[in-house]
Amino acid sequence: MSQIKKLMKFIKMVGSRNPLIRFEILVWLGKKIFPLYRFSWFQMDWWENKSFNHYLDDFEEQNGFNMERRWMLYQLLRLTYAIKGDTAECGVYKGASSYLICLMNEKYDDLNIEKEHFMFDSFEGLSRPLTLDGRHWSEGDLSYELSSLKDAMSSFKNVHYLKGWIPERFDDVQDRAFSFVHIDVDLFQPTFDSVSFFYPRLSQGAVLLCDDYGCTTCPGATKAIDDYLKDKSEKMISLPDGGGFLIKGVHTSPDFII
Repeated sequence: MSQIKKLMKFIKMVGSRNPLIRFEILVWLGKKIFPLYRFSWFQMDWWENKSFNHYLDDFEEQNGFNMERRWMLYQLLRLTYAIKGDTAECGVYKGASSYLICLMNEKYDDLNIEKEHFMFDSFEGLSRPLTLDGRHWSEGDLSYELSSLKDAMSSFKNVHYLKGWIPERFDDVQDRAFSFVHIDVDLFQPTFDSVSFFYPRLSQGAVLLCDDYGCTTCPGATKAIDDYLKDKSEKMISLPDGGGFLIKGVHTSPDFII
């Protein structure tokens, strides 16, 4: 009897309507196909958050691989609610992260505080990877039309589109302070340039989030962050879904316990 027939027989035997049993079957089948993959529990209440799911649908990420990262981004933004400064994103792509940032910025209207959001991107894809960036990415990957991004962000005010290769346009904001910065440029050099520029301009208590930190597909980004923070009191906190963040002014132990 084939594995598929055995699986169908098993499902009928134990009853396929029990969510936990269906999950166990999924894990069993997944281990057969991809033994190294690690499944996580499905009982997450944020999966049922209607407004968040609507946002995911708008950016075609409902069944994608970035759901956890988007939720974590939203939670980290909450830490900066009382922090002074504007917001920025380096590496914008389709604007899913900037959209969440701007949603939070809108809440500051209740406090009569006006935050501006700055988006830095070449809109021509990635620059040429270095040897230390590995072989996952190629020049031109992740390109996206600026006009499409503007359509996605059209409901927000106080947004700025700074087209150019990082760090060409950073001087446009050199006199500003920031409460939240999201870096998502995948490669060593633009990641290093981004953290080097924005770290000194973070307000106390501000959050810097690097989407690529700790990802095996982005070894250059991880190295860039670690190299820059080597003599800093803050260190990156790695996230289980990929990425890492720091809080400006919060001393962090080195990653030496495990």
